[in-house]
Amino acid sequence: MGVTLLKDMLRILPLLALCSLATPVFAEEPVILVLGDSLSAGHGIEVNNSWVQLLQQRLHRLGYRYNVVNASISGDTTRGGLTRTGQALAQHHPRVLIVELGGNDGLRGLALADMRRNLANIIEQGKKSGAMVLLIGVRLPPNYGEVYVKKFHSVYRELARSHGVPLVPYLLQGVGGHDELMQADRLHPNSAAQARMLDNVWPHLLPLLEKK
Repeated sequence: MGVTLLKDMLRILPLLALCSLATPVFAEEPVILVLGDSLSAGHGIEVNNSWVQLLQQRLHRLGYRYNVVNASISGDTTRGGLTRTGQALAQHHPRVLIVELGGNDGLRGLALADMRRNLANIIEQGKKSGAMVLLIGVRLPPNYGEVYVKKFHSVYRELARSHGVPLVPYLLQGVGGHDELMQADRLHPNSAAQARMLDNVWPHLLPLLEKK
């Protein structure tokens, strides 16, 4: 019985080897990690309608096999984002890190030096992990004072230049100031605005993507 079993196994092994070669092995889809606040978390709208979810749909529709992970939290500041960055990077190992933070720092009048330092640390952690980083800029209402608003906007440009990362100048370009695209609070975009927000991000993200 033992000899017969051994002979049978020797006949089957080559067939098993051929089967293993013929069966393709697919790696897990690379991750795009979005680290943001309410503008990316879908505050006040159905999450499936958010620009981040629309990004996932567009990627697969166009043949880009990425898994988009949304690590955005409404109300988050750059300090809060920084405390979450290490764990998020270790958990998801993203190919691309999209950073959309700072709006709540500005709305609360927090120190711009702290905001700049927090964003810089997030960018550097992302790059050290091997991720390509895309920075998204936001803007403040003019009633926060011309000087503060101007300095706030310049933080994103300076960071993008000094750290060599692409920048989306203004996530709400073509959305802010249009009442029909904003929720009642005049701060958060509604569902109708999400496709435009994605269009603002897309041309800056596209060079970072690889088609499979």
